[in-house]
Amino acid sequence: MQNHFDLFHLPQHFSIDLSALERAYHEVQNRTHPDRFANATGAEKRVAMQWTTRANEAYQTLKNPYKRAAYLCEINGADLQAESNTSMPGSFLMQQMEWREALDDARDAKDIEALERLDHALRTARKKDLLQIATLLDARDFEKAAGLVRQLMFLEKFGEEISSTFSILES
Repeated sequence: MQNHFDLFHLPQHFSIDLSALERAYHEVQNRTHPDRFANATGAEKRVAMQWTTRANEAYQTLKNPYKRAAYLCEINGADLQAESNTSMPGSFLMQQMEWREALDDARDAKDIEALERLDHALRTARKKDLLQIATLLDARDFEKAAGLVRQLMFLEKFGEEISSTFSILES
């Protein structure tokens, strides 16, 4: 089975041309869209629907840097062990604890400015990690990249918590 990069005829790199991804996605969608198979057999319609679903999944994975990084690790044999391997560097864990305290304090004080500062710090950390991950993946160091992708998973979840706190405080 071809991977997501092959489906869109893109090089298997973290750094991708998003406009090329967009064009390739639309080409696949145009070829497999269910409307084109309105007069086809039931089997042909199911196959077209499967291709459309697969193209949507592949597109969503490749356009998101975090998902793309995780996918590249997976297809290159670097198991993320997301559920079983939660070991992280001590400095990362300390940062997480500090941010959690800051989030709790901002939430308790209903301090939007503190929450914005925390959100900015998190975005900066995610950008930094993504740059490191990009370098490692494009250098084909999938094992080391997998460790940083696991860290990024924590940052993504924490970002969701910050977003939901914004929603609560702003309503």
